[in-house]
Amino acid sequence: MSLGTIRWGAVATGVVGVALALLFHWQVFFWVPTEATMGIVQRIFYIHVPAAWVGFFAFFIVALCSAVYLWLEEDRLDMAAVSAAEGGILFTTIVLISGPLWAYLAWGTWWTWEPRLTLTLLLWFIYVGYFLVRSSTENERRGRKLAAVVGIVGALNIPLIHMSVLWFRSLHPQPVVLRTDGPSLHPDMLTTLMVALASFIFIFVSLFLLRYGAERLDRESQFRGSDREEREGVPV
Repeated sequence: MSLGTIRWGAVATGVVGVALALLFHWQVFFWVPTEATMGIVQRIFYIHVPAAWVGFFAFFIVALCSAVYLWLEEDRLDMAAVSAAEGGILFTTIVLISGPLWAYLAWGTWWTWEPRLTLTLLLWFIYVGYFLVRSSTENERRGRKLAAVVGIVGALNIPLIHMSVLWFRSLHPQPVVLRTDGPSLHPDMLTTLMVALASFIFIFVSLFLLRYGAERLDRESQFRGSDREEREGVPV
């Protein structure tokens, strides 16, 4: 895939993502019904939950690309992994900002060390470590391999985050489920949630393509620079 194709793909998905973001914000403020128990505070749900899903999806991509990179040592897989990791950090940050805001309005405290919040914070730190490990050694290939291991280990935390509200005592709401007789949400709430999720997915894909293109351009320029030095000779 050429850099031009990547650039236009990023622009197209970004435009769709922003358009859907405007739509679901209109739905949140003017269309979706107010939840009976928590009231208007519950509307943070339409930011918090899709951001979490997209963040976890991004880290799954990191783990998958990292695992195959360790096997094949294909640079494109590492570029995809680091691009997805940056998107995952962004959306997980949104989760960690919207979560305490929701908690304060619902529980009266900005933070409580309940299982899901704590494990999500741990996941965020693991992927901060992913970037620190990449730059921790002068040998770039070794740094990428070490980061790939961190990316794989970090993703193992995601199933624990999902199941924590079922396995442990938690203040966190139960996950949204689909029953045989229909979804557990009001249809308008589910529609708004799906539009928000689609918006965040398109925005993530746009950011992923932009970051992947930038990483590819940087490595190609480094390769051309080193190749030129080899042909011309490095002065002593």
